[in-house]
Amino acid sequence: MRTIFYGGQVYTGTLPLCRAFAVENGLFLFAGGDEDALALARPGDRRVDLDGRFVCAGFNDSHMHLLSYGLALRRARLDQHTDSLKGLIAYFRDFAAENGPNERGWIVGRGWNQDFFSDEARMPDRHDLDAVSRERPVAAVRCCGHCTVVNSKAIELLGVTASTPAPEGGEIGVANGAPDGRFYDSAMNLIWAAVPGVEKDDVKDMIRAACRRYNACGVTSCHADDYETPWRMVNEAYQELKAAGELTVRVYEQCNFHDVESLAEFIGEGHVTGEGDALFRTGPLKLVADGALGARTALLSRPYADDPSVTGLALYSQEALDALIGYAHAHGMQTAVHAIGDGCLDRVLNAVEKALTAHPRADHRHGVVHCQITRRDQLERMARLKMHIYAQTIFLDYDSRIVRQRVGALAETSYAWKTLMNMGLTVSNGTDCPVEQPDALRGLQCAVTRAPLAGGEVYLPGEAFTVREALDSYTSAGAYASFEERIKGRIEPGMLADFVVLERSPFETPPEAISRIPVCETWLGGRKVYG
Repeated sequence: MRTIFYGGQVYTGTLPLCRAFAVENGLFLFAGGDEDALALARPGDRRVDLDGRFVCAGFNDSHMHLLSYGLALRRARLDQHTDSLKGLIAYFRDFAAENGPNERGWIVGRGWNQDFFSDEARMPDRHDLDAVSRERPVAAVRCCGHCTVVNSKAIELLGVTASTPAPEGGEIGVANGAPDGRFYDSAMNLIWAAVPGVEKDDVKDMIRAACRRYNACGVTSCHADDYETPWRMVNEAYQELKAAGELTVRVYEQCNFHDVESLAEFIGEGHVTGEGDALFRTGPLKLVADGALGARTALLSRPYADDPSVTGLALYSQEALDALIGYAHAHGMQTAVHAIGDGCLDRVLNAVEKALTAHPRADHRHGVVHCQITRRDQLERMARLKMHIYAQTIFLDYDSRIVRQRVGALAETSYAWKTLMNMGLTVSNGTDCPVEQPDALRGLQCAVTRAPLAGGEVYLPGEAFTVREALDSYTSAGAYASFEERIKGRIEPGMLADFVVLERSPFETPPEAISRIPVCETWLGGRKVYG
């Protein structure tokens, strides 16, 4: 049976907008005018009047953490109570009293941001979390995921003292000769090793919950970084959900491995970029090479402007990056590397260039995830290397308020995604959820306005996207990043019928109101999954 959609404002990937399209067997059959579309209808076919609503290809979040988001939905929602430290602790205490331990004996929450506290100009510490519980271990993850604070009970269980050495690429906070409860980047592994892991049924529940929320935001595809949970369990969970018809977001898995031995084992079992099908596919090797700007752990090439005592953290040495990226590239894998600081980006580009020199490959699509703090020479170098850019324009909602004070003069050449686009690179968009909520429209607004969602100073207005560029960054560019530009990301005959219906057209909405456009329906392969 065919379904004819007519009477809408349809962005096919080109302008001008058209009015109608047709779907058959999970694929787009036609896109064009109402009369031609309705002429395709046969007896028994379905006709849907779009009533002037806007339609585009389904949103593709090109870097996020699907399982972590599903887990965050189970945890205390600290992101909704981060306007004051006092209010945060009060909410967390009430959550613990009402829910009890939410992770096998631990009380865990995520989402605080000290830059939003109105009463304290500091991060929480162990003593703050002691007010949540003294009997149970408590952990509070910063919004960025690069710093976690625990209470005194957790420190006791972990056996951490002021003399405990931090793992490479991490830091353990100390104050007054004792641990202050703050663990940064790799040091957080000490915490999570002590929290009992999830089972496969938990993983499946987390995927289901995350997919429901993504569908409600118009998202039909994502590039998910899920291998913080054992990868065999993750793959089995996805395959079982797919077989049951319960996977409602197409997943391109960004495969996180920390050493060559583990990566070699994975590849040796036949898992390389492109393996799989349109619902679940193996993607790139994913590496996290430095920290985050908000926690001052992103690796800069110079001291932080607002704290000259730190330059950030490198989670891998140059030699380790060379080995991992070199091995992946030599064995046919794409790479996607988290690099927020310019000091980290130097190392990543060195490793990619070394890999390409040893094994030249024209269409490698190796990418930089985040690509925030950059210098002009690095922009030019990325263009020469033909890198892909995984941007998160929603980060401008917060980062535009702090970037100049954090990095000084480097701010004038940072978050330069439009410049990279003008240099010929493909820039895809995403949310890094659960760092941010999975709402693509929020990212679209920030891409166009270059300002906080609530308004404020515009940061580097010359880097603003047009509405069309913003939509492409969330649709066709994400498909390009996964080598799937021939099967999805646009509304045209033969493409997968993944699309979102919005109440209003972003082209006709004031830029500062794009994030408030309601999502009416989301369709995956011609099947309605939301609305």
